[in-house]
Amino acid sequence: MATELKKPVGSLNESDVKTARLAQEFVNAAAPAQSQDHLKGTAMKAYNQHTKKAAADKLVVDFLPLVHKIVHQIASYLHPPLTREDLVSAGTIGLIKAARDFDSTKEAEFKTYAYIRVRGAVLDELRSWSFTPSSIKKQFEQAQQLVRDYVETNGVEPTDEQLAKMLGITTDKMYRMFETARARHFLSIHGINEEAPALGRSLMCKSTENPGSRIEKQELSAKLAEAIGQLPEKQKQIILLYYHKELTMKEAAMVLGVTESRVSQLHAAALFKLSTKLKLWDKSKT
Repeated sequence: MATELKKPVGSLNESDVKTARLAQEFVNAAAPAQSQDHLKGTAMKAYNQHTKKAAADKLVVDFLPLVHKIVHQIASYLHPPLTREDLVSAGTIGLIKAARDFDSTKEAEFKTYAYIRVRGAVLDELRSWSFTPSSIKKQFEQAQQLVRDYVETNGVEPTDEQLAKMLGITTDKMYRMFETARARHFLSIHGINEEAPALGRSLMCKSTENPGSRIEKQELSAKLAEAIGQLPEKQKQIILLYYHKELTMKEAAMVLGVTESRVSQLHAAALFKLSTKLKLWDKSKT
């Protein structure tokens, strides 16, 4: 009897290959349509994610100047160890998150949405580094109360010299106190809380408010213009140079022929006056 020779494992002739191919084609044909749909859905999902990421990346690149513009508006509140670069980094992260989360199907412009997110990220970063000694906080609140009491008694606000005298300190020391307190207490000027008007945005004369608030905005603008007109000359010039001409503190110092630190102090004093005036005006409406 002849011995049957076994084919070595892994050795396939042409017939075996053809049989295997037919078997695979049969399996593919028998595969549920749902499985094929799943593969198509996965591919489409990957494509959509790639497309969305590309669109988000473009938005980030296109709106990076917005980050620097917002940081410029807020940078006067900087205190060591925080730097302008820290605020730019925080704002850029806010922009990236805005681009990632933005839903273009909703009725909103990305510019408006990005402005809110970037500004919020920058202010959060600033607020997290804003440390005001309790003694400064107490003195600042005392100054606010003294102004309110003076207005109720005399019908006008005290001059810087009168307020400093009531506080029992020199005018320069009062300015330095305003400057130290500014990072914490003037964050409301940029709309951090709802108790105070968003003075910073009003000073910049760039508003995203809806038409329903137009009358109130016009009234606020009129009061602001009146309050700015009543500021001491140098403080008035600093407000106009910084918010309307959008100069830096250093550039404003060169224009006015004073030191940058002096501009910072006078800027803080001007904001104290403006925010106090607006709070008194807002209180008078109620």
